[in-house]
Amino acid sequence: MHSFVNKPGDSIARSLAGMAACYPHLLRVHFDPDFVQRAQPGRAGKVAVISGSGSGHEPLPTGYVGLGMLDAACPGPIFTSPTPDQLLAATHAVEQGAGVVYIVKNYAGAVFNSEICAEELGREGIRSRKVLVSDDVAIPEITNRRGLGAAPIVIRIAGAAAEEGRSLEQVVAVSNRAAENARSMGFATNIETLPRSLHALPLGDHTVELGVGIHGEPGVEQRVDGVEEIIERLMQPIVDDLPYRSGDRVLLLVSGLGGTPPLELFLFFQHIYEFLQARGIVVERRLVGNYLTSLGRGGCTVTLLRLDEELLGLWDAPVHTPTLHW
Repeated sequence: MHSFVNKPGDSIARSLAGMAACYPHLLRVHFDPDFVQRAQPGRAGKVAVISGSGSGHEPLPTGYVGLGMLDAACPGPIFTSPTPDQLLAATHAVEQGAGVVYIVKNYAGAVFNSEICAEELGREGIRSRKVLVSDDVAIPEITNRRGLGAAPIVIRIAGAAAEEGRSLEQVVAVSNRAAENARSMGFATNIETLPRSLHALPLGDHTVELGVGIHGEPGVEQRVDGVEEIIERLMQPIVDDLPYRSGDRVLLLVSGLGGTPPLELFLFFQHIYEFLQARGIVVERRLVGNYLTSLGRGGCTVTLLRLDEELLGLWDAPVHTPTLHW
């Protein structure tokens, strides 16, 4: 596997510059510190929604900047959380007097840096709240669960609620409900290629890892079964954890990790869809594609969000970002 990088150290900056050139009507990109903001700012009095993530997970977070999602996004180095300086600069650029909500995946660096930022904002008189995404059922201890495929979903719900003009506490409440009703798990094949090292470490032939993280963390087990068995081992822990029951209405997100072709993603989706149908779980909304990646890794993450009328309405509300638009 090759990585098309001239100088590993400048890959993120060059990629951001390319994104700005590709979407001049949607985005403005800033450097030193790096962050991306909406080209058309939110209106005065709107709650700002901001998220950060290590680079390598594109389109998260930068591809979700725009109407109905993020006001700003902070990309850190590869698989490394953005700094408090980035979060502060982004906040000062987009905060409109109603406070700011940070959507944070449950990783130590991301949580710590958002807390540092919140302390500084408090001294400045800017209200801020954090919504923690910790949906990965591969981790038994709930407080230690990683943020996974639910991150773009929670961003969408928060962004839509803020776009409606809801208050800071109302945006936080509905975003937390989305996070609490989402569960995910992933599986992977090859280990990703890192632009900083230009090196890949493949798993053995016909082997997949179940329960992987998005930073190259190993799974909880390795399997060599066929697709049906892999899907069963992937989906049963997700369904059992909330739990999801017959009659539940769900949003189903199948996200590639960057190295799986659409043919295979739709194959996985069909098996997952049949698994849920057999249990009476109703798939009302679905997304299949690359929505949260791990550079060039093969495999996918699967996320279920249990829907109610409010969450469904927010999901269906207008959105216009580089990645989601309807």
